[in-house]
Amino acid sequence: MRDKYIMTFLARIFLALCLLYCMYLAARQGIAAWYFRQASPQAIQSAIKWDPQNPEYYDALATLTHLYAAGGNSAEVVRLSEKATALSPYNAFYWADLGAAYEWSGRNDDALRAFTRAHALFPSSPEINWKLANFYVRTGKILDALRTLKEVLLEDPSKERQVFSLAANATADNQEILREMFPPSAPMLLDYLDFQIETNRMDPAAQTWTTLLELKSPFDPARALPYLDALIQHKHLDHLTEAWAALSTRFPQEIAARESKPNLITNANFAFAPLNGGFDWRLIPVQGVAVTVDAPAGVDASTGVDASKSLRINFDGTQNLDYAHVLQYVPVAPNTSYKFSAYMRAQGITTDSGLRFVLQDACDPATLVDVSSESANPVRFSISTENLTGTSDWSPHQLEFKTTGNTRLLIVKLARPPSHKFDNKLAGTVWIARVSLLPK
Repeated sequence: MRDKYIMTFLARIFLALCLLYCMYLAARQGIAAWYFRQASPQAIQSAIKWDPQNPEYYDALATLTHLYAAGGNSAEVVRLSEKATALSPYNAFYWADLGAAYEWSGRNDDALRAFTRAHALFPSSPEINWKLANFYVRTGKILDALRTLKEVLLEDPSKERQVFSLAANATADNQEILREMFPPSAPMLLDYLDFQIETNRMDPAAQTWTTLLELKSPFDPARALPYLDALIQHKHLDHLTEAWAALSTRFPQEIAARESKPNLITNANFAFAPLNGGFDWRLIPVQGVAVTVDAPAGVDASTGVDASKSLRINFDGTQNLDYAHVLQYVPVAPNTSYKFSAYMRAQGITTDSGLRFVLQDACDPATLVDVSSESANPVRFSISTENLTGTSDWSPHQLEFKTTGNTRLLIVKLARPPSHKFDNKLAGTVWIARVSLLPK
């Protein structure tokens, strides 16, 4: 009985000592955590003294030592990072930080082993793959870098722009980027196409466009319109017509249905909502103007206007507008005669300056030739239909002209120059319908 009592007493003492020891460790860890939260090198050193078995503290101190170092202390950074991996050998992020420490100290072979170990421990981590890819770029292993960046794209699409920029700066071989870095993803290729447009890389953009079409995956044709607009901006007219033709073939209901050959105007009867890009109508918002698609009210057989839709432009009378915000780019042939026609209707258009259609060369606004000129050397200039003001029923507004040897792309736009009169605020409504451009 007495022995049993002694054993119970000793057990209680042992448990009490264990509890006190645990409290002691918890107190040390709490003090260490308090120092760690201060996030300065000195404070983290104190945290390590209180809790020397916490690998996070060594890794954090290595990072801060590297950050604050002025060209030295690489050996200390390596020592701290090695300590972190020794205490926690299965933490991929500590191995990646060790790789960075080795690289900073000039030990690239050791850095590669550390980065590879990090990747093996956490192969789906975007952060680790990003660090590994950057290491590959810095050490000239471009193919490995691109393949690693592909994993980043698959794991974290939010890093797309960073990935695109790194790849484009790492190599000028865009075909290799397309082949090695991209999964078969139309949305991702379209994002890459946008990146190349924004950075004025038009030749790589053309390669990306070809890859996108060859993929034969579905995508929204509207996503391709910024590429066509970039081709217009850079005057790549051959690629422009080819790209539109490819869209028309790929999307017969969305694109091809808007065309009505031989009429060169796309969506001539406004049967479809304008795409605001490519060769369709562009409706650019501007204060004081409301643009909608309507059925052309008041049509009768004598006008020759059918019951298709029309575009309605309403001016609220608050602005003296310099208006050119309804327009379309139209591909044409050089040295060719054309006839332009559009039906227009007006209601209460105020001021001396009304609405008219203006046709210009998209690359040089002064290179259309008016075939009605009797001069042996006709003046090259933009041409326009008659000024439409007041109120009028549907009527045709026509032009005949000849393109020059350099004209290949026109701008057809509804325009209104600002008035120079005292009463110059534009009000009223104009409708347009049945727009056509036909070779003669």
